[in-house]
Amino acid sequence: MKLLASQWHQLVPTMSNLSACFGCGIGWFSFLLGFVFPPLWYYATVLYFGNYYLKDPRERPGLAASAIAALICSVIVLVSLAAVFC
Repeated sequence: MKLLASQWHQLVPTMSNLSACFGCGIGWFSFLLGFVFPPLWYYATVLYFGNYYLKDPRERPGLAASAIAALICSVIVLVSLAAVFC
């Protein structure tokens, strides 16, 4: 089935506004800056589990990446603390 140009534009969602944080999105911005200031990963995790991405679906991958980074960071900190104090 071939689509006409007018039909194609109706199927493709358009986001005319730019993402926050210099066009990068809050999720990816938090992910990148989290390597310098890790609490940003936890902030993005709260946004992810609070379904912030429903406002803008483009935010979901960055918020998920930040949630995974927060999990990995937590595991590393817990293992390090267990190694030092046990």
